[in-house]
Amino acid sequence: MPSVVSIALKKSKDFVEEQLREEQKLEHTKSRVEIPEDKIDEHGLVEVGGGSGFIVEASGIILTNRHVIEETNVLYFITTHDNRTYEAELLAKDPVDDIAILKINPARRLPVLKLGDSSKVELGQTVLAFGNALGLFKDTVSSGIVSGLSRAVSAREGEGSPVQEMRGLIQTDAAINPGNSGGPLVNIYGRVIGINAAVVASAENISFAIPINVAKRDLKDLRKYGKIRRPLFGIRYLILNKTMKEKLKMPVDYGAFITKEHTIDTAVAPGSPADKAGIKENDILLTWNGIPITETRGIQDFLETHNVGDEVSLAVLRNGVELERRVKLEERK
Repeated sequence: MPSVVSIALKKSKDFVEEQLREEQKLEHTKSRVEIPEDKIDEHGLVEVGGGSGFIVEASGIILTNRHVIEETNVLYFITTHDNRTYEAELLAKDPVDDIAILKINPARRLPVLKLGDSSKVELGQTVLAFGNALGLFKDTVSSGIVSGLSRAVSAREGEGSPVQEMRGLIQTDAAINPGNSGGPLVNIYGRVIGINAAVVASAENISFAIPINVAKRDLKDLRKYGKIRRPLFGIRYLILNKTMKEKLKMPVDYGAFITKEHTIDTAVAPGSPADKAGIKENDILLTWNGIPITETRGIQDFLETHNVGDEVSLAVLRNGVELERRVKLEERK
């Protein structure tokens, strides 16, 4: 518990009022929305969001979800277990996975959580989820088991938020509620194995956590490069299966079919590693370093195991002819 923190996002009262006025203009409503006085702190700031996080370095490094801190033009405030509040600096956001790293500057060393190895997580093992449920109930802990591994879901934070594909997740039946996002999922030895990230709103006891090994990689990048570096490939694609093969009259029932989503899109990003390797629209990528590309192991799953600068070998089917292409992965900007 001493290593779990609350994260609050705040904006100035004037800025929030201006945003409300703009929203009212767009919605053509005449009713004026007032900010309750009890929601404005002594500095004239209004809380507009928040969640949980946890301390991983005694100097004040904190892990949380990217979606917790995604709001623009905000100040970040961290409240520790002893009710001390610090203004935080955003060090990095993972451009692919739902992870963010914050930093505070305490006058003393803080208690940290030890990070486990999510590659060793087993189905059925006992886990505990920590956080500040609903932003109201501080120091909440729930228990459960690992219900599934390597799950893929499409998630959105709110009604108007963009859909984000999340892959490789740990599924658990431990209760995770809004406000718990960004808190740690730990094993019975107190080692963090995941970061609480998402729930299925229409179901009971189906929650997801991001494997901690992803965050460990991000922390390593931050220490080494001062930022999170993720590899870029540069294609839009559709994963083939037996159904898609029949519908699209494809020659194979697996692989990644390179195609644009809309007419204004490009199937292969100009100047990307895929473009430089000669990958073209309507190609089908069959294998990645000799391993078939399938629904259960797609392009993003392979990219998770690679670093910037890695070279990969692809088997490409083009007009009935199988080709080999080598791609050198570059940094996602």
